[in-house]
Amino acid sequence: MSQATERIHELVDKLNRYRHEYYNEDAPSVSDAVYDHLYDELARAEKETGIILSNSPTQTVGYKAVSNLEKVRHRIPLLSLDKTKMVSDLASFAKDHAALLMLKLDGLTVKLVYEDGKLVEGSTRGDGDEGELITHNVAAFRNVPLSIPYKGHLELSGEGFIHKSDFERLKDTLAGSDGKPYRNARNLASGSIRCLDANTCREREISFFAFNILAGMDKFEDIRDSRSALLLSMIDFGFGICPFVPVPAGASTEEIEKQIRNLQDLAEASDIPIDGMVLRYDSLSYSAGLGRTARYYNDGIAFKFEDDVYETIFRSIEWQTGRSGEIAPVAVFDTVEIDGCEVSRASLHNLTFIKNLELHPGCRILVSKRNMIIPHVEENLDRGAYEDMVPDTCPCCGQPTRTYSRTGDKGRMVETLHCDNPECGSRILQRFVHFAEKKAMNIRGLSEATLDQLIRIGALKGYQDLYHLDRYREEITALEGFGKKSYENLIASINESRNTTFVRFVVAMDIPLIGRTASRILDRHFHGSLRELQLAALDRFDFTCLDGIGDIMSSSLHKWFRRSDHLLLWCSLQKELNFENGLDAQASGEENTMNGTNNKFAGCTIVATGKLKNFTRDGINARIISLGAMPGSSVTKKTDYLICGEKAGSKLAKAQQLGVKILTEQEFLEMLPA
Repeated sequence: MSQATERIHELVDKLNRYRHEYYNEDAPSVSDAVYDHLYDELARAEKETGIILSNSPTQTVGYKAVSNLEKVRHRIPLLSLDKTKMVSDLASFAKDHAALLMLKLDGLTVKLVYEDGKLVEGSTRGDGDEGELITHNVAAFRNVPLSIPYKGHLELSGEGFIHKSDFERLKDTLAGSDGKPYRNARNLASGSIRCLDANTCREREISFFAFNILAGMDKFEDIRDSRSALLLSMIDFGFGICPFVPVPAGASTEEIEKQIRNLQDLAEASDIPIDGMVLRYDSLSYSAGLGRTARYYNDGIAFKFEDDVYETIFRSIEWQTGRSGEIAPVAVFDTVEIDGCEVSRASLHNLTFIKNLELHPGCRILVSKRNMIIPHVEENLDRGAYEDMVPDTCPCCGQPTRTYSRTGDKGRMVETLHCDNPECGSRILQRFVHFAEKKAMNIRGLSEATLDQLIRIGALKGYQDLYHLDRYREEITALEGFGKKSYENLIASINESRNTTFVRFVVAMDIPLIGRTASRILDRHFHGSLRELQLAALDRFDFTCLDGIGDIMSSSLHKWFRRSDHLLLWCSLQKELNFENGLDAQASGEENTMNGTNNKFAGCTIVATGKLKNFTRDGINARIISLGAMPGSSVTKKTDYLICGEKAGSKLAKAQQLGVKILTEQEFLEMLPA
């Protein structure tokens, strides 16, 4: 840190202490003349250096409040890093490349953007692609420079956190959204950074340490390839940076262990909350060449401290049938408090996991919250008395269960329990629950209990029925807990969900293995067009060419779109919706025209046979569906048209026998609506 920058920090700390003594304690330790002299010195230093800290006494404009937190897209995704709990993995990762070992701060990741020397944007990490705008609160942080001498574009990320002693002082005076006191500094920091009123944020003592430079490196020609040098240069701009130590190429496990202990001691002495360490390559050019997965950057790895374990008594297993038919086991045990939360249930994953633990009612188990988030059964302390608790029938529909084997992590075989009944009530209900979830169609206020009621009265058989519940107004308003107002709120929420996005729609379709991350990848590649994605899948596009899409995911897309019922749902449901980017709204409008009076195929069943000149087999089926018709696989009495190509076989003879209307490919094309 340069002498000028160091002096600015010193003056800000002193003057803020003097202000506190004067205004809050009524016990000033210096005269007004001394205070004014130091204040003037600070103002001159800020003007000369261009550095103005957010908590500087010269910034007396007050703190803003906003009505809501706007969303902001991250031009450079703020992805996570892969994790390990083995120090040996850190040594293996570093190999022959110099790296940085850095504290893993326990707070909320924040991105800052500067233009022309001024802070112009602050945002949370969010899901990595989209965060929330918190610029109004950044000015209330303890130590973020609002003005810096560097005049180019600069983006950096870091952590907003609360020092442990500050949390201890604040925790008993504040309550979270549930009305209970905050149990840890991380939750308090997260809630404070995202609050609407910056005055509230200011009272929570949020600090900020930068840990990565995202953009603007090209201006630092001499050091732009060194992560450590760039971070250290930020100190001269007034930033606090996350403490780190260099790790030389070829460092051993023992050397890294020693550095971890040193950093832990530093964090303890400095009152900094941490939950691990981060190892990242120093060379930015080497890092860039390693690329990324859908979730992680490949140039670093996070080392997590061991989770604390708690002893309790295992009581039973609850079995829950999911939308795919897999029946998930959930452990029920005596309540324990972990990280301030009461925990009495945890996933048991699969049958293999249960057998390996040798669980039986009444045994003593060790429970943790992995990564301080997910409850997990770690060990059975009373092995040797395994009891088979696997049900022979589905807990929902009563149909016989089946055990399947699949390959799990590291090639090990894993057994899972399934209900193969497609009409199982739990499977059907969970599909609707998934469709309405926030990450999918985001139908606010539509609970699992309400969906269950709607299914029971026959109002819901398919997803489209959600958008036509007015047909069941009387039945719904007569339901327990419902009335006119509840019905109107439900319909308003459902109608609000009609305005949706490519990503939400794809997630709602529940294509196996295609979640939000994969949907965003598809969104970017296909320019937000569902029609382009559909045609690509039907033409067997190689999705593995997209970074983050693997062989199994690509195969899943192909298989899903090959089913005619899926295609019909895909196309028909879009007619109920409005898409933000307009591309699919336009396509939907075209389809509606096709389904107008000049469309002779709407509502028909059409079968294609023989070799067609203008369509692949999947392509003609997609075209049929786009007309509002149903593609058939065989000719029956319900078939309206048979499209014949070259070398038509038995289907042609069957159509002639049944009197089905037969079209050549050219006749079909000529009958299409203009």
